[in-house]
Amino acid sequence: MQNRLLETGKTGRKSRTSHAQVVDELGRAIVAGTYSVGSILPGDAELAQRFKVSRTVLRETMKTLAAKGMIVAKARVGTRVTEKNLWNMFDSEIIAWHFDSGVTEEFLLQLYDIRLAFEPFAAGLVAERANSRDIEQLRALAMDMAASDHTTDSLALADLHFHLAVADSSHNPFMRTLGSLIEAALVGMFRISTPPSQNGFSNIAETHMHIVDAIVAGDVAGARKAMEAVIIDGRDHVREAYAAMTKASA
Repeated sequence: MQNRLLETGKTGRKSRTSHAQVVDELGRAIVAGTYSVGSILPGDAELAQRFKVSRTVLRETMKTLAAKGMIVAKARVGTRVTEKNLWNMFDSEIIAWHFDSGVTEEFLLQLYDIRLAFEPFAAGLVAERANSRDIEQLRALAMDMAASDHTTDSLALADLHFHLAVADSSHNPFMRTLGSLIEAALVGMFRISTPPSQNGFSNIAETHMHIVDAIVAGDVAGARKAMEAVIIDGRDHVREAYAAMTKASA
C-alpha cells in the first residue's frame, strides 16, 4: 500500500517538472483567491514571462487546470476562473491546495460528509466480499493502531492505511478513488488535535477492531454501523478542536 500521508499539508506532489511547477503555483493561487472566481487570468505572454517557461508548457498547464474544472478559456475573452462547484474536488492536488491555503472547519466537515456517504457502504461490501487475506490485513492494521509508541503523524498514517485497505477490500475500484478524500480528512483531524494520548484517540484500535469483527462475522449492517461510528467520532474531534481554538482566541 502506498504511503500518501499529507506532509506539511501537501498530497502526493508530482515530480518538479516545469509543467508541474506552473500547475502547482497557479492552482494554489486560484484556491487561495489570488485569482478569484470569475476573474480572467493574465495573458499567455505575461504568464510565460513570469514563470520563465515556454508557451508550450503554459498551454499544457492550462489544459491540466481546465481538466480539473478550475478554468475555462473563451475566445476574445481570455481564461476565466470557474465557479468552485465546477472544480473536481476528488482531485488530490486540489485538496492539497486547500491545505496550503489554510484548511477550514467547513472544508474538513464537508470531507466527513462524503466519508459518511461512502465508507460505511464500503465496509458493508467488505463484510460480503472479503477473503481471508483481506481479513488478515485489516486485523493487523487495526492492531497496529494500538502500538504505544505512535506519534500523531504515525497514528494518522496507520489510520489511513486501515481505511484505504477497507476501500481495497470492497473489491470495487470506484471506492479506491476516495483515497485522497479519506487521507485529507484524517490528516486534517489529527493535525488540528493534540497528541493521541491526550485527545481521546486512545481507543482508536478498539473502534476499528469493531469494524473488523463485523466483517469477520459477515455482518453487513454491523460493519456499516461500526464504520459510521468511527467517522462520526472523527467529525466530532474536528468540531471540538475548532471550538477550542475559537475559545482560545476569544
